[in-house]
Amino acid sequence: MDQNGFDRLRLARSPRIGPVTWASLIARFGSASEALRMLPDLAKRGGANGAQVADEGTVAREAERVSALGASYLFLDDRDYPPLLGQIDTAPPVLIVRGDMALLERRCVGMVGARNASAAACRFARMLAQDLTREEVVVVSGLARGIDTAAHVGSLMKGTIGVIASGIDIAFPPENAQLQEDVATHGLLIAEQPPGAEPRARNFPYRNRIIAGLSLGTVVVEAAPKSGSLITARLAAEAGREVMAVPGSPLDPRAQGCNLLIREGATLVQSAADVIEAISHLDDRMVRSPTPHWSAGPIDSDVADGDRKRLHALLGPVPVQVDELVRQAGLAPAIVQTVLLELELAGRLERHAGGRVSLA
Repeated sequence: MDQNGFDRLRLARSPRIGPVTWASLIARFGSASEALRMLPDLAKRGGANGAQVADEGTVAREAERVSALGASYLFLDDRDYPPLLGQIDTAPPVLIVRGDMALLERRCVGMVGARNASAAACRFARMLAQDLTREEVVVVSGLARGIDTAAHVGSLMKGTIGVIASGIDIAFPPENAQLQEDVATHGLLIAEQPPGAEPRARNFPYRNRIIAGLSLGTVVVEAAPKSGSLITARLAAEAGREVMAVPGSPLDPRAQGCNLLIREGATLVQSAADVIEAISHLDDRMVRSPTPHWSAGPIDSDVADGDRKRLHALLGPVPVQVDELVRQAGLAPAIVQTVLLELELAGRLERHAGGRVSLA
């Protein structure tokens, strides 16, 4: 890894540096190296004593471990970064990948569902995944029990991508260790967390956004009304992607989530042809063209104290749209973005879905 890559990784691993902040910092300062140098000063402007920066030795050991595992890094501003994923607001600044990167250039469809899925649903998911790969569609799933496992098994030899909530060297559930290795060998394995990271509950929604972000659409095969699969479906809808669901018996609680999605407008899926039809209106160039020159929102280096105080007064514990802050403050978007960045680095700002922010 060259120095630029090392600095980008170190910036991403620094505390309080989320996807939006990472992008804004590089856009403002032109490089991760300069952004790292300026972190303490920005945090002080936001009201903190200083900003923590990831330890160089820790980051170096991580990079060595990734290389030893036969994996590599993919950064948000790399041209090989999947363009569909790069379009979502919370696109991961850094991905760790192992396997066939060419799969990211093909049409992808997410497939998710219940961990305790019925035998019939698992069989359907396996057959659906197999049929989709015959149409040159890559199946993306999360390597969990149940539907995820069936989806990967059905698509393993012709096109599958596994996205995990742990480090790329940790298999969860343990019984899927061989399947995870097979996905890395014959398909593509993706992790956002560094090697050695255990699969914590808070990381699964992050994993789900990657599945939804990579895909033109997401198919839910079997899911309860309150499940991670419906979170993935919601994230897909928020990203402007197709949401599809396989109907089930009203007597089976595991089918209630899918039936609810269909009632709310999701495309009913009974075969691979239904999936192909649902995504066919989307332009293939969105997938196959290289990632356009990447940039974040505007940033202003100079902010007057009066402007900073005016914006601070408009913020509170209730999330508000950044655009609304721009309108009410009467300030340039670049100034607003700069003040929000300072507050976030000081630990005083929280970012929410839909481009909303609030005081921590």
